[in-house]
Amino acid sequence: MESNKNEPLTVKIIRDASDSLASSKSVTWAISRLEQALQEQGGNLTEDLDAEVKAGVLVVILAGTDSQAAQRLAQNEESKLPAGPESFLIQSGADGLHVIGTDVRGLIYALLELAYRVQHGTSAAEALAFSEAYTGEPANEIRAISRSFCSEIEDKPWFYDKTFWDQYLTELATHRFNRLHLTLGITYDYGHDPRVQDNYFGFSYPYFVTVPGYDVRVKELEEGEQERNLEMLRYISREAKLRGIHFQLGLWNHAYTMLDSPDQLQTIEGIDETNHAVYCRDALGTLLTACPDIDGVTIRTHYEGGIPEPSHVFWSEVMKGLTACGRTVEIDMHPKGVDAQMLEVALGTGMPVIVSPKFWAEHMGLPYHQAAIRTRELPVATTERAELMGVTNTYRRFTRYGYADYLNENRQTGILHRIWPGTQRVLLWGDPAMAAGYGRRGSFSGSQGVELCEPMSFKARKTSGSPGGRELYRDEALQLDGQTWKKYLYTYRVWGRLMYNPEAQADEWQRYLRGQFKDAASECEQALAHASRILLLLTTAHLPSASNNYFWPEMYNNLAIVKTEQPSEVDFDTPEPHTFGAVSPLDTAMFYGINEFADACTQDKLQGKYTPLDTAQWLESLADAADKHLAAAKTKVEDPSDATFRRWAVDIAVQAGLGHFFARKFRAGVSYALFERNGDSGLLEEALASYRSALTAWEHIIEATKDVYGDDITFGYKPFMRGHWSDRLAGIQADINALEQIYRNVVPGEAGHKETASAAAVLSGEVTRRPAIRHEAPASFRRGEPICLELSLLGEQAGTVTGATLLYRHANQAEAYEAKEMTAAHETYTASIPGSYTDSPFPLIYMFKLRNDQGDVWLAPGFEADLSNQPYFAVRERQD
Repeated sequence: MESNKNEPLTVKIIRDASDSLASSKSVTWAISRLEQALQEQGGNLTEDLDAEVKAGVLVVILAGTDSQAAQRLAQNEESKLPAGPESFLIQSGADGLHVIGTDVRGLIYALLELAYRVQHGTSAAEALAFSEAYTGEPANEIRAISRSFCSEIEDKPWFYDKTFWDQYLTELATHRFNRLHLTLGITYDYGHDPRVQDNYFGFSYPYFVTVPGYDVRVKELEEGEQERNLEMLRYISREAKLRGIHFQLGLWNHAYTMLDSPDQLQTIEGIDETNHAVYCRDALGTLLTACPDIDGVTIRTHYEGGIPEPSHVFWSEVMKGLTACGRTVEIDMHPKGVDAQMLEVALGTGMPVIVSPKFWAEHMGLPYHQAAIRTRELPVATTERAELMGVTNTYRRFTRYGYADYLNENRQTGILHRIWPGTQRVLLWGDPAMAAGYGRRGSFSGSQGVELCEPMSFKARKTSGSPGGRELYRDEALQLDGQTWKKYLYTYRVWGRLMYNPEAQADEWQRYLRGQFKDAASECEQALAHASRILLLLTTAHLPSASNNYFWPEMYNNLAIVKTEQPSEVDFDTPEPHTFGAVSPLDTAMFYGINEFADACTQDKLQGKYTPLDTAQWLESLADAADKHLAAAKTKVEDPSDATFRRWAVDIAVQAGLGHFFARKFRAGVSYALFERNGDSGLLEEALASYRSALTAWEHIIEATKDVYGDDITFGYKPFMRGHWSDRLAGIQADINALEQIYRNVVPGEAGHKETASAAAVLSGEVTRRPAIRHEAPASFRRGEPICLELSLLGEQAGTVTGATLLYRHANQAEAYEAKEMTAAHETYTASIPGSYTDSPFPLIYMFKLRNDQGDVWLAPGFEADLSNQPYFAVRERQD
């Protein structure tokens, strides 16, 4: 094609009617997206086979891999055709641009890529000039988004908005998400929420269907509303399927009433304990029949879904409804408390079954699976309210917040890791390094992928909504006219494309940035990337609560450094004495808690884990980098008052402020913990100085947000799950006042025990360089045979290492690590995992602990500079 790049471009599509892939309805829809993008650039698209090919016309040959056109291309151009599901090839040839897909999704992704490039290019001709072949092949079988309905008043507008769904689903497909999980019945945790009110879609079935033989209805539902709800569900699922998106319906609650909640706004009539299970069975079958484009259902089978444990008999009855619709429907089981008997119930339906554990409790952590879970998650013998949670909170307790023991190689289920919405709720997120890390870990030990609970998930949960409350901004110039999801367009790009291909070229998301920010694009990208790492690191290293209901790091409710007599509702999930220093890391193998570190430090018993001071240094560095890049962006952006840029700028500033705040509070916490152990008033002075500096950082956050965000952003009815950053200031100041009172009662210069050398070193900021290592992990192992491992030390620090220990365990989070001393030969260490240990159905994970004569200890491989790697090695059983 010869064309001036500034002239309008005509694209001529050629596809064989006998090619079932190229002629499918979904591919025709994707062609229409390309046509729309061209028209917006002044060009057009035609499928007129008789149209003359001339200057200004680009021929696009569209074909499936089995077609004659694809085979000719492979022979004539020596092209390697794509292979595997959802894969594609875009390549210029002598006769035009070849677009080849292995299946309908592959062709959709290829066509949407063309449309995306046209949309964000300077000209259509330039955007569609492929000097090199462009290919796509998914790294993860499942790349999912979860969208939650939590509030009748805030969520009905988007649920009923077909224009929203058309745009939203197209955005997901463009960035290669292949699954949408619409979650209903997640408004409350029905096993222990005491004040259920707005429960719209809570017990979902009667909101959509009338079931023959039952007189079950929602008393308050207006005439015609049930039919309207069903019509919308049909529309959403149909439009998702048209775009190549698997539609998953979440049915997270099966309690039809809450006896302890007299103020429920919706009342279910016609059902009681005598017909509960059979109604749910028949209602599930009726709903699936009425809505044929539902591809799967996600069910919460533990007590928070409203059914007391054990509940195998109830679910055995309900799941019979899956077979009534006469088609394959995937079962996704939220696995908290799921045991072998419950798996048998699901597998007994004959349907495909997926188990979907939480990736990092109810938060977002660094992009790897925890090397060890919290002590509080290990199995116990008894629990309070055993009649309600007798499985989840006892012998299956370790299933609550990680992959547990579900990675057994003999499993009959798929595994999908769900990233819960406790950490990033409101603030813009976008870090390609972290997203790529999640893309790489989505297939951990044969897992199928990752599901992201999207930004603003759980907004207005637990009857905390208000009219217009989904609009976040007080500043009208920043409001999005009800389309708040568009604030996160960059987030969807980064997540979707890097879960599809963790090695994707940066240009895939930078096109959008260049269009938005021109010369400031690179600085905006780097500012948000560094800011986006801050809360992920914090959550991994310091977790006051695994529950999203009690820890919201974006708008942190201060947990006191100084123990107070007044009980705090937010510290229930923190060990004694329920203070900031007592907080456990979410990954207890890689990070120290503050009090744990202070004990190890003063006793010279460090174990190589990353310290709170290491974390503080990372947080400060990330915040500094975000600040630096944001300042540079402000000098380069064409219009600093542009709404998109301002939304970026304030959220980057807030996250950088959080990095500064927590870095300084961590230092204050460490100093105070050491003071508690040796009584040195100098440590108390350091704690106060750091804490006052943290307060200043929080005041900067308030200043950045006070005229921008609304006064009351709600994710629940309790004070610590709603409000504004300014509401948290009093708690911080009160804790500082308590620290000052202790200081006034201490004699200046007074000291108790002499500081140990390790305590002095860490407080002075001295850092011993970590030795570099070389280790090639085995590709696989044979069950019952030993695994021989070799570790080499590199660089200047190699000679300082005096010993190494191999730490290993099965990929079963209920197990502890085994330790084996390694044999040294020059600067190489060897050890074997015995065959008796590998004789197990689980993959293995392992790492090394290195030490020197000065008392320094390190874990290897540890974290790389951008924190996006897996800090241990993993190996699976050979599958031949």
